Formats: sequence, C-alpha cells, structure tokens
Amino acid sequence: MARDSPWTVTPTDSPFGAFARQERQHEAVVGDRTDLLVTGRAGVRRLVRESWQRSISLRLDPLTAQAAPTLSADELSGLRARNPLAGVLPVINTLLVRHAAEFGLIVAVADESGRLLWIDGDSAVRTRAEDMHFVVGADWSEARVGTSAPGTALALDHGIQIQRAEHFSQLAHPFSCTAVPIHDPVTGAVLGVIDITGGDAAVAPQTLPLVEAAVAALEAELRIQSLSAPRPVPARPSGFTAPGVLLSVLGTEHGTLHGGSLHGGSLHSGSLHSTVLPGQGQSAELSPRHAEILLLLAWHRQGLSADRLAGLLSDDQPHAVENLRAEMVRLRRVLMVSHPQLRIGSRPYRLETGVDTDAGRLLGLLARGAHRMALGAYRGPVLPGSAAPGVAEIRTEVSARLRQTLLSDAAVEVLLDYARTDEAAWDSEVWRACLELLPARSPQRAAVVAALMRIDIELGS
Repeated sequence: MARDSPWTVTPTDSPFGAFARQERQHEAVVGDRTDLLVTGRAGVRRLVRESWQRSISLRLDPLTAQAAPTLSADELSGLRARNPLAGVLPVINTLLVRHAAEFGLIVAVADESGRLLWIDGDSAVRTRAEDMHFVVGADWSEARVGTSAPGTALALDHGIQIQRAEHFSQLAHPFSCTAVPIHDPVTGAVLGVIDITGGDAAVAPQTLPLVEAAVAALEAELRIQSLSAPRPVPARPSGFTAPGVLLSVLGTEHGTLHGGSLHGGSLHSGSLHSTVLPGQGQSAELSPRHAEILLLLAWHRQGLSADRLAGLLSDDQPHAVENLRAEMVRLRRVLMVSHPQLRIGSRPYRLETGVDTDAGRLLGLLARGAHRMALGAYRGPVLPGSAAPGVAEIRTEVSARLRQTLLSDAAVEVLLDYARTDEAAWDSEVWRACLELLPARSPQRAAVVAALMRIDIELGS
C-alpha cells in the first residue's frame, strides 16, 4: 500500500466532499483558533496546521490577508535584473510554461522573499488570479498571506502542495498550487521558488515530481552559467568569501575541482558589483591522492592533525606522516596553478577557503526531502577506487544515507529509479519495498517480481 507524503495532496475519489471538509476545517480556524492546536485533527495535514498556527501567530486574519502589490515598476525591474533566475527563464518556459498553459495552469517565479517577479501561462487563469492579487510585484510570503505553496515552500525550504481551503487566506480558496524552492548550486542559498497555480491539476500526483525535475534542470543550468561567467551575489561584509569551489567525488576515480567563488561584493547605485577570484570558471582534475586529501578536509571542516589525516589516508603504513607532508607540498603547488584562491592551512590541516562537495550536497538534498533531486545528483559511490579508510567511511555513509532515506520516505517512482541503478540492482530489500508500495493493478509490478526472481536465482536466496 502506497504511503501518503506529508508534502503532497492525497487524491480522493470524492473531491467535492473533501473540499467541503477543508472549508469546515478552515471555518474552525476563523471561529475557534484554539481548535487548531488539536493534534491529528481530521482532514488537516500537520504541515498545514503548523503553517496556519504560524499565520495566526503573525496576527494575520484569514478573511482579510492578501498580497497587495508592494513594488513599483522600477523596483520590480531592478529585482528582475539582479535575480539569477532571469538567466534561466527560457528553460522555465520550455519545461513548465508551455505545458502548464495546455492544462489551464500558470507558472510563477518568486524571489527568496516571496515577491512574484514573473507570471506566465493560461491567460484566463491569470485574470482570475488577479482577484486574489496573485500578480507580479506582490508579496506572497507566508508572513504576508499565510499558508500558500510559494510562501510555505520558502518557509520550510521544501517542495509542497496546497489545495483550495488549505490556503490561510479565503481569497485563495478557489485555487490549488504546487511550489518548489530553487537553490544557488554554488552557495546553496535559496534564490526563489517556482510555483504552479490553477485548478485541481495544479496538485495532481505528477505535478510535484514534474516541478522538482524542472528545478533540478534549472540548478544544473545555473551551475553551468556559474562556471562560464561571473554572477552577482548578495553584498557581504568585507573579507567574506562565498564557498564557490565544488569538489566532485561521486562516481569518479579522480576528483575534479570546479571554480566559482566570488568575493568583495558591494552594493553601489542600485547595481551589484563583485570581484572575481582567480580560477573563476576553471576545472581541474586531481590525482586520486589529492582528491582524497581534499575530500577529507572538506568533510572535516574543523581540521585534522597530521597524524589523524595520515591515518584516514592509510592503515598504519610506515612513514605515513612524512609521506603526507610531501604530498601536501605537491597538492599546494597544483592548487596555486588551477585554484590559487583555495588555501590549505596547517596545524591542523584545514581548508581556509570554502569548498563544497557533490557528496555533501547530496546529503543536503536528502535532508530536505528532495529525494528525486538527490537521486538525480547521485552519480555513483564516493571515489570508488579509493582504499583510504577515511574515504571508505564517507563512501559508506553517503551510500547508506541514500539507501535508507529512499527506503523510508521516497515515493515509489523514485524508489523504482533507485532500484534500477547499479548500486541497488541486486538489493532485494529495495525491490520488495517497491512491490509493497506499488498499487495492486500497477503494470510495473511484473517487472519488479521478475527482478526479485532474478535475485533469488542468482544469489540462491
């Protein structure tokens, strides 16, 4: 039996009855707000209850909360020009807008504060949405209008669906919506949110996976852009260096460093200027040993003593510390050529410049519940050819976290995609979990049963 996700709307055979129940629950919030605190209140998802409670704590009134436009034309133009998502609007149009219009939906792009910067899609729905002030320049943060897909997705940093009367504002009750935050692939900061709004099709079971896949494509495009040209970043205190170096270690024998840091950001006359560090946009393939060292230092951000780092690199080999010191000299020479902004301190050995890893970002996606995006980012075990004990520990942790999280929480389609990877192809527990989650009449059950039979025969279990 398939499990319901707390982030999605559960399909029902009696939608009108469900909508009526939602309205009654919403009336309870308006008329008797203490009732909201009853745990497990029938018909109201916990995510929605908690968002309603936050909305009430902000002294919002469900009868009057609305997102009146707050930006002038010049302010809107300036925000659009500075927002990195402006550079991927053609991708949004290709992946979402064209299809949304066919199904009577609209697509909105908001910044990290919930301000709507762009809206496109079905013209009739756009016109109707104006009645609830769902227009460019309006603030749709949770602090302004209460529970909504774009505002609550930003508040929780997670993709969600909100259906009709689950909205805190009664003005939004004729609509349903799905929204997914989008992150800067270099810094991990939230850049904004992509929202699909309209009728019931906006919260169909396939809508959230569709938007998540689109967001993954957008973040990939932003990463490509960050490696080819400098992008504006928010102003930071003097001396701040954004972590903009990515170390790729998933599924590769040789780690690869991708440059992309900016520093010295300052705001002047309405325009953001930044200084590009040397090595901007460069990539460099590392030797296996150098990849191991950088991975361990990026993983242990507090630093490692020479003895500890040597032990993580080799099992009690003679002269391990002396060999490590010689290797560190060679690694620093390599970095001076390819990424001079990346510095390694001593006593203990530590990274003095921000370095992220694709393995670490994968774990971040899992922690946010972005299972489909995490699986899409997983290109294989961490440095699979490495025999270093410390690398083996990281490899085991990443693989185990991915497997356990998907087994525990992922939708069946994501779990099926994982089962088809080389890593899980012979994992009978994963295939059996897929079988349990698939509906009784699913045409995919036959393939899952065949896979289980193959495993039983080959492994003799």
